[in-house]
Amino acid sequence: MKSILITPVVTKNERKTFIDFPFDLYKDDHAWVPPLKGEALGLITPEKNGWFSHAKAQLFLAHEDGRVVGRIAAHIDTLGLTMPAEQGFGPGVGQWGLMEAEREEIFRALLADAEAWLRSQGMKQALGPISMSIWEEPGLLTQGFDHSPTIMMGHARPDYRGWIERAGYHKAKQLLTFDLDITREFPKIVQRIVKSGEANPRIRIRKVDKRRFDEEAAIILEILNDAWSDNWGFIPLTPPEIRDVGVKLKPIVFNDLIRIAELDGKPVAFMITLPDLNEVIKPFNGNLLPFNWAKLLWWLRAPKAETMRVPLMGVVKELQASRMASQLAFMMIEYIRRAAVANYGAWRAEIGWILEDNQGMLSIAEAIEGRVNKTYQIYRKSL
Repeated sequence: MKSILITPVVTKNERKTFIDFPFDLYKDDHAWVPPLKGEALGLITPEKNGWFSHAKAQLFLAHEDGRVVGRIAAHIDTLGLTMPAEQGFGPGVGQWGLMEAEREEIFRALLADAEAWLRSQGMKQALGPISMSIWEEPGLLTQGFDHSPTIMMGHARPDYRGWIERAGYHKAKQLLTFDLDITREFPKIVQRIVKSGEANPRIRIRKVDKRRFDEEAAIILEILNDAWSDNWGFIPLTPPEIRDVGVKLKPIVFNDLIRIAELDGKPVAFMITLPDLNEVIKPFNGNLLPFNWAKLLWWLRAPKAETMRVPLMGVVKELQASRMASQLAFMMIEYIRRAAVANYGAWRAEIGWILEDNQGMLSIAEAIEGRVNKTYQIYRKSL
């Protein structure tokens, strides 16, 4: 039996090796989208990721016969430790993620070291995979392996589910994404709801103004942290994270794809839609050099994308479960649908992720005839 050696990642070169490993593992998987290596490296570098302002992590590599054969990250979000236990995180709950391995025994060896590190930090339970923040790529893909993920969503090997469950983990929560044909008008009942809202002088659905990026981001953040505060897995986004996410996403922020809903002049809801950048970067194989940077800049000048992704949507808590909340949601969805088709050539959208028990959002997705196209699962285990 071959000897598997697990080592902690310490140096800059080891971090690069950590990032490079999946490129070989997934080289024959047509659905995998190679991330831009610079962005992937920034995710695990404390100086470049605002999440580390309230979190810590230890990365591990697996070696066999002098070759890297797997990786994993163990991490603790200190804000997560302060959240109510019934919302998924809470005291004593650590996480692991960014897991990739060639074989199950390699995965088990990596997981053992990740769990040992979490225990050494006083953790009593582990959630995973979460890579690395709940706001980045949470969950293991368990359905939808045949097509590529959209921007900011993950991909995985089908084997991983069995490996995780045989390691003693059970389902904590399921996350769903919905596929939608946006070239078709929504059902008539949705159209009537939108028209009714348009006749209501109290309601205004406006585009964001990218020239006031910081101000608009602050408005959305305030609504988000209120709207999602009771959700499973919620950890408030912090200013350092917003700063870094803003730098990364600002180039693909377009005024007509992000809407803020105002009621009596007060912002009460928002919807963020992004062109699927994965369509553009997939052929780059993780590299912007020598000429891919020029291709990306050219695309950003007049982006065309088959797919749009709706990663975030929220309505302030005081309006949730009301008819007004649904009406605002349908209006924002319809206005963005029109813009996506007319201005970007899009024909489909992916909405999510949505928690399996978020009945309000599930009802909205079903009302506009969305269908589940990918399922992700977060697992839990006592340490």
